[in-house]
Amino acid sequence: METSSPRMTPGTREAPVNSSPAVAANAEGEEIEVLESTDVLPVAPEDYDPENSGFISTERFRDLLATHGSELDPHKLEVLLALANGNADGKICYQDFVNLMSNKRSNSFRRAILQGSRQLKGCSLRDEVGLGLPQRLVRHVAYETLPREVDRKWYFDSYTYCPPPLLILAITIAEVAVFMYYGFQLDRLVLQVSSPLFLKSPLPYHPQLRAQAWRYLSYSFMHTGIEHLSLNMAMQLLVGVPLEMVHGAPRIGLVYVCGVLAGSLAVSVTDMTAPVVGSSGGVYALVSAHLANVVMNWSGMKCQFKLFRMAMALVCMSVEFGRAVWLRFYPQAFPPCPNPSFVAHLGGVLVGLTLGVVVLQNYEQRLQEQSLFWIFFCVYALFVLCAVFWNVFAYSLLDVRLPPPP
Repeated sequence: METSSPRMTPGTREAPVNSSPAVAANAEGEEIEVLESTDVLPVAPEDYDPENSGFISTERFRDLLATHGSELDPHKLEVLLALANGNADGKICYQDFVNLMSNKRSNSFRRAILQGSRQLKGCSLRDEVGLGLPQRLVRHVAYETLPREVDRKWYFDSYTYCPPPLLILAITIAEVAVFMYYGFQLDRLVLQVSSPLFLKSPLPYHPQLRAQAWRYLSYSFMHTGIEHLSLNMAMQLLVGVPLEMVHGAPRIGLVYVCGVLAGSLAVSVTDMTAPVVGSSGGVYALVSAHLANVVMNWSGMKCQFKLFRMAMALVCMSVEFGRAVWLRFYPQAFPPCPNPSFVAHLGGVLVGLTLGVVVLQNYEQRLQEQSLFWIFFCVYALFVLCAVFWNVFAYSLLDVRLPPPP
């Protein structure tokens, strides 16, 4: 396809023209180019110039797919065919093609996808019949976590259980194993924190041992008792596993770890004499991000009993947080060291409402292309850096009286 200089008509402005390769060259070096046009103004039918419009006919597009389709990912090839078959105008915009190949989907592209393959036709995803148990589970997760029908269908059509959602499960199993180990060692399962040997583990964060950097993360595997572990584990599995299935282990792991780290650093800055244990920082980051995403997309969320589910999540969070506050000011189990702090919960919530919301809001798009993600990530990195300097210098400058090491 050749390109020529666009013609100007009264009341219009010249559209920038950039010839960009749309389909890879074949073995003989043949190269086909499609014109990319941005912000093109409407023109009268008599002034329409197909050579400079930024569009390609659906017939020509199908021919190109037939010739070069073997070079594309099969799922993207299927959706490209859906884009061609669902376009009633007889032409396809180059930008829609670019949006698909870079996972950026415009409204026109979404409309085309809605008319595409079997799962993406007019009927609702909820009306699909003949699904096996794994497919029904994927459909349920899609309605629980995604606000737009096109995203739910896209996810349902492409999810393969490979890799399986093992990150949150593995973290939960590790927490249970650590709890059982110390349960037998301390000879108690309820209110383990009241044992004088509880903080002697190498895992909890303790202000006297803050130079041992691994404690800022490892504290999440220790819990104050079976009641503490049970609440965190329930929220972690019910919210974390579906989110991992949709958004993947790297994104969910990022939010979880950032919540855990923010929790211990927040304690070291605001509750300087207290230790901290429990995975509440990471759990609250995931749960608060999910709840905020549901609220912001309330009309689009089609999960069953969403108001009841939100209320139950808030009740569980409130009960667990209230218990942590009560335990913090309860008579000290091992004077002169205070009981574990509750500030880690608040650090996790702040991470969830900022970094977590951005990660969950941008389904099927690249994180590095989201400027808001980088803004929040830079703010988070600045907080971590300031907290590190605080831990190095503030304790001695403020002459904080710390409890003896465990």
